[in-house]
Amino acid sequence: MADPKGFLKTTERELPPRRPVSVRLMDWKEVYEQRDSAMLKRQAGRCMDCGVPFCQQGCPLGNIIPEWNDLTWRGEGRQAIERLHSTNNFPEFTGRLCPAPCESACVLGISQPAVTIKQVEVSIIDQAFANGWVQPQPPGRLTGKTVAVVGSGPAGLAAAQQLTRAGHTVAVFERDDRIGGLLRYGIPDFKMEKKHLETRLAQMTAEGTRFRAGVTIGEDITWDDLRARYDAVVVATGAMVPRDLPIPGRDLPGVHFAMEYLVQQNRVGAGDTVDQQITAEGKHVVVLGGGDTGADCIGTAHRQSAASVTNLAIGRQPGTERPEHQPWPLSPTLFEVSSAHEEGGNREFLVSTVEFLANEAGEVRAIRVAETEFLDGRRVPKAGTEREIPADLVLLAMGFTGPESRELTEQLHVPVDGRSNVERDVNYQTSHEGVFVAGDAGRGQSLIVWAIAEGRAAAAAVDKFLEGETQLPAPVKPTDHAFAI
Repeated sequence: MADPKGFLKTTERELPPRRPVSVRLMDWKEVYEQRDSAMLKRQAGRCMDCGVPFCQQGCPLGNIIPEWNDLTWRGEGRQAIERLHSTNNFPEFTGRLCPAPCESACVLGISQPAVTIKQVEVSIIDQAFANGWVQPQPPGRLTGKTVAVVGSGPAGLAAAQQLTRAGHTVAVFERDDRIGGLLRYGIPDFKMEKKHLETRLAQMTAEGTRFRAGVTIGEDITWDDLRARYDAVVVATGAMVPRDLPIPGRDLPGVHFAMEYLVQQNRVGAGDTVDQQITAEGKHVVVLGGGDTGADCIGTAHRQSAASVTNLAIGRQPGTERPEHQPWPLSPTLFEVSSAHEEGGNREFLVSTVEFLANEAGEVRAIRVAETEFLDGRRVPKAGTEREIPADLVLLAMGFTGPESRELTEQLHVPVDGRSNVERDVNYQTSHEGVFVAGDAGRGQSLIVWAIAEGRAAAAAVDKFLEGETQLPAPVKPTDHAFAI
């Protein structure tokens, strides 16, 4: 184990400092300062190497967390990344973007603040890249079988890398002009700079994975043609249909889905010119939705010099302590202050949006809201509490309702379930033989760590379908629900 007395000597969590707000709002770089190796060693040394490591169960990937904590504490960085890569293809993504259900399940968290697992994880991979320890792993032999992966988000990339290393010829199709899915265009640079994505894609290209950007399956190539050309197909298109808010004034100029806004800024950050870009500069911005996407909008609006930023959530403000109905090792719903929240703006809870109001030019000028009350289990506006909030730009960040599956269902006759997700069996296979589904397209909107886990598991199912057996690990089944989620 790590330091046997580590959790007794170091009882507090230590996190790397964030750059000063006044400084980081001037650029789009990641918010954290360089991680201190001594601090990381202390935190890794707090790991107790529990007899039953609940952190591993809390992680959908089954990361062998106590082992790489121990190796980090001992200064064995090369062995640590080998142990980490044995279960996680992309720790540079999860270490920055995952909400860390492993930490909620940390046994030390029963009596002390949990080990900073996520920070140790990202430090391992960053050190590995810096020292040249991450090298391409091309297959020793080719099987002669071909696989098409549709979608280049974390699920698609994980499936593609696993199948390439198993010896199959894999082509990844992406409808956007660049590879990466939400990692590319949905995540602001201040949360993850795109250099990390580019580095990993270079490794995958060297291993033999082929990337085809700017191709929309169902239009440029029909799903039937794709299935005919390849021995197997993996659908990893995500769940990108946004949840709308059909109230009066919804169609006013200035009311946009969050992804319209975030994608444009990421394109600008990549050097593109975006005509009539949606920008927050000089505007009163209202963000509807209290999740990660809403926080991404808040941070982006601050960097675009918004006049004001208001974040509204329809539900109650979560507490700061673990609630009784979510005991350890469950992942609790807690009030969180992200880097974007600490940069400014106003957060309000129990606010229901009633109407978008227009100015004389026919553009949004304000929103009418009311207090939220609960009637028969429903959240409704409370009569008599209406008020207006100035708004020149309104961003809808209320989650997603499912994948864009019309062409898939019409062309391959693959059914969807009651939640609009693509139906699949316990082997990730749809009713159309040879067509598999991984990630949010099959499970609904979820975490990046679930996407990677499902991509790895779907790859094992595809490999077995093609070869009759597989040596690839399958961390989860479609029906699995880790207790930490």
